Amino acid sequence: MDPPEIPSAGPRPGDTESGPGGGQELPVVRPGTKSSGIVVSPRQRGNPVLRFIRNVPWEFGDVVPDYVLGQSACALFLSLRYHHLHPDYIHERLRALAGSYALRVLLLQVDVKDPRRALQDLAKMCVLADCTLILAWSAEEAGRYLETYKAYEQKPPDLLRERVECGALPRMTECLTSVKAVNRTDALSLLSTFGSLAAVARAPREELSLCPGIGPQKAKRLFEALHEPFLKGPKIPKPPLLS
Repeated sequence: MDPPEIPSAGPRPGDTESGPGGGQELPVVRPGTKSSGIVVSPRQRGNPVLRFIRNVPWEFGDVVPDYVLGQSACALFLSLRYHHLHPDYIHERLRALAGSYALRVLLLQVDVKDPRRALQDLAKMCVLADCTLILAWSAEEAGRYLETYKAYEQKPPDLLRERVECGALPRMTECLTSVKAVNRTDALSLLSTFGSLAAVARAPREELSLCPGIGPQKAKRLFEALHEPFLKGPKIPKPPLLS
């Protein structure tokens, strides 16, 4: 049986500069040239990850990192099996990058049975090198990560922010639904029955349970959540019983 294929961290003999079309010759991008796609280092020729970069264009270029994802973002690719064989390789690559890019990603393909020790060491290394560690369990997953970084290059930061509805009613509803088992319909029923969030908080448990759709169990959880102290004080020991 042939040994399993290890994703290459460098060029292979006989590889060609081909894009996702398979055998399609692509121009080589030189340093300082802007590109609308991912710029791939020639050392990544033959890496199976390239077959799964399909939704954004890519081309080979004479660049220091393995993948240039934008003017300020880049990625290095590393296979854990390759790391076990060449433990000093990634140190040299990170040292060569220095502070060239604002965002430096180490895209790590986990392809060994027990990766825990190696992951701990690489995570510590990435913290010291100010590098973001991304784990992928297949070449396809690694390709999708590279696509996503490139596709979101020009997206505004508020695209990732939580969309919070304005107004008192949405905020009161959000407050009540944070209690386990209380859904949006229950929250609207409580607010329409009692008139305000303050009135809901003052209501005894029995009155809460009479609200349509609430019942004793939800009323108990809601009452405890509304009356539980924010800070738990130290327990006061009980005095010993006198004999």
